[in-house]
Amino acid sequence: LRHTYACEVILVICVTSHQTELADLLRPISEHIEEIQNFREKNRSSHLFNHLSAVSESIPALGWVAVSQKPGPYVKELNDAAMFYTNRVLKDYKDIDPCHAEWVHSYLSIWTELQAFIKQHHTTGLVWSKTGPIAPPSLFTAPSAGPCPPPPPPPVFPDEQTKGDNSVAQRSALFAQLNQGEAVTKGLKHVSDEQKTHKNPALRSQGGVHHTSTSKDKVPGSTPTPVKKHSPILELEGKKWRVEHQEQAHTLLIEETELRQVVYVFSCTNSTLQIKGKVNSIIVDNCKKLGLVFHNVVGILEVINSRDIQLQVLGKVPTISINKTEGCHVYLSKESLDCEIVSAKSSEMNILVPQGDDEYKEFPVPEQFKTVWDGSKLVTEPTEIAG
Repeated sequence: LRHTYACEVILVICVTSHQTELADLLRPISEHIEEIQNFREKNRSSHLFNHLSAVSESIPALGWVAVSQKPGPYVKELNDAAMFYTNRVLKDYKDIDPCHAEWVHSYLSIWTELQAFIKQHHTTGLVWSKTGPIAPPSLFTAPSAGPCPPPPPPPVFPDEQTKGDNSVAQRSALFAQLNQGEAVTKGLKHVSDEQKTHKNPALRSQGGVHHTSTSKDKVPGSTPTPVKKHSPILELEGKKWRVEHQEQAHTLLIEETELRQVVYVFSCTNSTLQIKGKVNSIIVDNCKKLGLVFHNVVGILEVINSRDIQLQVLGKVPTISINKTEGCHVYLSKESLDCEIVSAKSSEMNILVPQGDDEYKEFPVPEQFKTVWDGSKLVTEPTEIAG
């Protein structure tokens, strides 16, 4: 069935000469993808949240038809994003319910089969026909009944950040500009030789000619739309502490904790959170410039899709996981020196080990590795960057 959808889109691409028509064709499914991603955001407390995340992170792969040159690697990248969450599903339901494992293998097979299809028929992307007839308008008209619409163009922002309700309109505006082709340069102003610094030495000392932009210079549809503002949250929901959308908040405190509780910190910026007592686990997701101080964690502390994070362990934590994060400083306590630190797709990671009273020694976590074949197996070890 999914190959049928792809073939319908391919048919239109082969017979049309206007990418704006393709954008119109793909818009309905793009809206459905937005609904899927919003559904995941609204159900963070669900016990199937990892299932929803796997679908939400990989579903934009349906837009491979709008990816030029190498759509196959694009699909693989989104499939890898899904596997980050499906691995959690396999771990959580390993000895509980085998149907979840079946679901994982069935779902991931969708993208592996799609990769094989692309590799066989469209390795370098879909090609626009220059001699074929123009597609009739009926192909772009939504049918009254029938199968679901074909895949959308890939999202402009692949990041797993919180999306506003107007992201579909922003993407449509951007694609409309890009789809103009050579006509996109018609809005540029002509610069005479007198205004060019390399042909007019007198302008070099003045820093060039500066013009005040007018309304005529603006490209239609380029005005940014404000992102929807979310209300900050700090509350206990069942067994989960939710700390979300906090900004410039440096006195956040979770004090009455229990061993069975988890703490989920999402989309917090330039804030500081302190967690007292002992909790089951802590997840830091999509945060920037966050300081986290905590006492004891029984399970794991995870940092995902974040930037400029500082963690301080006052008690003990067995495992710290850092994924897709730029800049993470971890201050260990004497009790937590035996913890395991697992990292992937991250950079600028430093572990600070206590050396005395309020003194720490900093150790960088390797980001670059060397792999060699020793005759029987691959051997991988970190490399030291010279200079």
